[in-house]
Amino acid sequence: MYDVVLIVAPVFGLILVGYALARFGILDEAAGKGVADFVFTAAVPALLFRMMVTAEVAEGASPFALWGSYYLSAVTIWILATLATKFILKRPARDGASIAMGSTFGNIVMLGIPLAFDRFGAEAATPIAIIISISSPLMWSVATLHVELASESEKVTWSEQLKDLVLSLAKNPLIMGLVAGLLWRWTGLGLHPIPDKMISLLGQAAIPGSLVALGLGLTAFEIRGQVTTVTLICGLSLMAFPAFVWVMAFHVFELPPVWAGVAVLFSACPPGANAYLFASRYDVATGSISAAVALGTVLSIISVTIILVLLSGQMP
Repeated sequence: MYDVVLIVAPVFGLILVGYALARFGILDEAAGKGVADFVFTAAVPALLFRMMVTAEVAEGASPFALWGSYYLSAVTIWILATLATKFILKRPARDGASIAMGSTFGNIVMLGIPLAFDRFGAEAATPIAIIISISSPLMWSVATLHVELASESEKVTWSEQLKDLVLSLAKNPLIMGLVAGLLWRWTGLGLHPIPDKMISLLGQAAIPGSLVALGLGLTAFEIRGQVTTVTLICGLSLMAFPAFVWVMAFHVFELPPVWAGVAVLFSACPPGANAYLFASRYDVATGSISAAVALGTVLSIISVTIILVLLSGQMP
């Protein structure tokens, strides 16, 4: 248990530092956006690039099994969230897209990556890259299609969705870092000590920068919106989603322990800024998603701690 505390306390401590810096006006909104932009466009891509070049793949591990464990579980949660929106919450069908995205699209970049590296070390590099490689474009595409169909819009087509997906992939700095690292790995040239040190130093800023940026950004979210909706989103994202992934990863696909652990830990992350950006873009359940991001991040201190304790019994 003490080992888990040593992982969780510094991670959420840095989030608190970021929140305090923003709340007391030491850093303003522009500074917070600058930190987040640096992390997303430079530090995390550098980290992903280097880990793709140097990572070792676990024997017998399949990316398709990892995707199956994580995204089949996400599909299940998405359907449950959509049904609950209609039959339990009695909200409009369009809200289902936003609520489902908030329940499945966790803050895996700013919170999941730091936690995974702290818990599993360098072995986490490959499963992290595999999950992240399709997470953002896939979730955005599905959510967009969902909300357009719920609106009975005739404007959206499969060709447009495919085009948007390809453009999203091409412009995403995280995907660029992953692809560049994979291509460089295939050359077999390795990394010269000087650029390797530069990339390594830049990548080292990713984890503390992500956590502080997350804390800085929390001041933009408020605990407001329908209580039942917020409770549903937090329950699905913090408990149901990791429970499904646990079963799929450890018992159905029988992934290597570290791969399964990364999948479970990522699925336990609270709703992130992407869910809120989607809700704002389509003006669907914005208040509830804002509240879920803020409350979910606080509650994840407890849920992530429990997940890490449970995972300790599964690791070799």
